[in-house]
Amino acid sequence: MKLAFIVHTEYHTTLVMELLGRCGIDYYTRWEKASGKGHETEPHLGRGTFPSLNDVMMIAFEDEAPLQALIAEIQAANAAIKRRADHLRLFQVPLERIV
Repeated sequence: MKLAFIVHTEYHTTLVMELLGRCGIDYYTRWEKASGKGHETEPHLGRGTFPSLNDVMMIAFEDEAPLQALIAEIQAANAAIKRRADHLRLFQVPLERIV
């Protein structure tokens, strides 16, 4: 089992929801208006000249197939996003148990 976190700017929320739909993933937990700064990116703190914030989605996968499909969709989406700093990020960690 795996746990994935997707971090993206609020601007890409619709895109992320489309990717999930294409993968048949209709289960997630979402945090809106998350602030932070990624490696080699500008901060997303909701203030400044171009204020922006992030959204974070957490998805638990009991099966690898939908996770692999989502990874492929994110890689394809990132290929179309010009600025690397605007790419969708997926962080995957082991998941020991779902109760």
